[in-house]
Amino acid sequence: MALRKMPAMEAVVHVLRSEGVDIAYGCPGAAILPLYKAMEQVGGIEHLTVRHEEGATHMADGWARTTGKVGVAIGTSGPAGTNMITGLYTTIADSVPIICITGQAASTKLHQEAFQAVDIVEIAKPVTKWAVQIKEAAQAPWIFREAFRIARSGRPGPVLIDIPVDIAQREIWYDPEIDAPLTVETVRPHQPRVEAALDLLLAAEKPLILAGGGVIIAEAAEELRELVELLRIPVQVTLMGKGAIDEDHELYSGMTGVQTSQRYGNQSFLESDTVLAVGARFGDRHTGTLDTYRGGRKFIHVDIEATQIGKVFEPDLGVVSDAKLFLRALIDAARARGVSRADGAWVARVQELRRTLTRREDFDDVPIKAPRAYKEINEVFDEDTYFVTAIGLYQIWGGQHQKAYKPRHYQICGQAGPLGWEIPAAIGVKKALEGQGKDNEVVGIVGDYGFQYMVEELAVAAQYNVPYVIIMLNNEYLGLIRQASIPFDMNYQVDIHYDEYGSDNVKIMEAYGCSGTRVHDPKDIRSSLEWARKEAQTTRRPVLVEIMIEREANTPHGPSIDAVREFEPLPGA
Repeated sequence: MALRKMPAMEAVVHVLRSEGVDIAYGCPGAAILPLYKAMEQVGGIEHLTVRHEEGATHMADGWARTTGKVGVAIGTSGPAGTNMITGLYTTIADSVPIICITGQAASTKLHQEAFQAVDIVEIAKPVTKWAVQIKEAAQAPWIFREAFRIARSGRPGPVLIDIPVDIAQREIWYDPEIDAPLTVETVRPHQPRVEAALDLLLAAEKPLILAGGGVIIAEAAEELRELVELLRIPVQVTLMGKGAIDEDHELYSGMTGVQTSQRYGNQSFLESDTVLAVGARFGDRHTGTLDTYRGGRKFIHVDIEATQIGKVFEPDLGVVSDAKLFLRALIDAARARGVSRADGAWVARVQELRRTLTRREDFDDVPIKAPRAYKEINEVFDEDTYFVTAIGLYQIWGGQHQKAYKPRHYQICGQAGPLGWEIPAAIGVKKALEGQGKDNEVVGIVGDYGFQYMVEELAVAAQYNVPYVIIMLNNEYLGLIRQASIPFDMNYQVDIHYDEYGSDNVKIMEAYGCSGTRVHDPKDIRSSLEWARKEAQTTRRPVLVEIMIEREANTPHGPSIDAVREFEPLPGA
């Protein structure tokens, strides 16, 4: 044993490295400089300096979603921490493990309203699994160990650690050679409930399996496919579960929902009599009106977090378990019973619905219709591409039209939906792949309004040579309000004026050392995407393809899964 005196922050860096952190995203400031000094002294952790602390959280988020490990974002005291709150909310909503580290004013000054001394722990508590301030330097490595354990345990999520600068400057006794990550306990299913779930599935005439984001988090895609093929049960995914199964699989039956859904997905669900939901939380945009969603069908709800069971509605059977362990136990139980099933009328019916209840995508209209853009995206990019997309009409269109084939290849902020998330998140995804020795393409799909929110992080991608393609669906939202008058007070008005498209997004890209092009005709989409792919690789920077779509575009959606309004007739009808 070789305990030795070292700065507390050097011990923290050793902990970070042993927990699998090879990169951090952040913005230095006076109160957090002891940690940055330790990162410089110890080495082994790459650092990207961001332009805004929220961007750091979204980069750590994208990195964590891609690797399955805990991402790290760093900020200094005061507004740096408050700027991180949106990122913490996003990750707790989507079950993504990250740790935000904030600097803090000296502990002796916290009660005196010192400069940038804000109680970030109390602010962050509602949007974290744990928010804590280090009170004693000797606690530092152990608090970080516990933070990683909590972030990874059960339903993953974010942790915030606040470090007063005087605590950060102290020395402690520590030996990294005899320290290691804490054990993360797995949640195993109760076998009688596994057997009961199998009984319900085998008794059903029209069963469906619903795979949520928990299947991806648990690395359970292989078990999901094995179960689906063993029992010959059609499978659907939620928005967060896209990629849990190849969407070209013969038993894939789409998505159900009031926004991100397919016609055949909703109809398959409506005709089902039993649903096994694994790692799904029954979000409102998936269920719509609950009386229609529930109908007369039975539900088996499997979730790693016990308090999720019955939160939205009471299932017929609840099972608390890690998704991978449950699916493996269910497969083993079926094999032990000698279950062997062939495709019957139900599988044939679902496959018929999939062939016939589709939406049209082959539009040649100018201005471009959004479904045509997704048709080109699906055909140009292969199954190994990583897509990053966020909130708005394009999230709805993406859920309806874009295909996903593999876990973690379709990254989407599902519940919180912060505007502009894609630009920094894509940086995190690309850096995660580089850290794994991979050069997969990364594509961020954005809207013209959200693009403006985090556009400054393009400078980070340009500075650190992070190449990816940005596809913007521009319905000229900014242009629509360019002549709007916004009341300033009772006596004055402020007129807002924009150029033809609201803003020149191609010139914005060029201002950050990147490049781009604008597309008006659907015949030019494919060639523009191919150009952008090559340009990103050549320049090692983001490249924009701005697709001008119709200004007032409709999306199929409604209040209930049986009342989704469709604006286009069936293809061939």
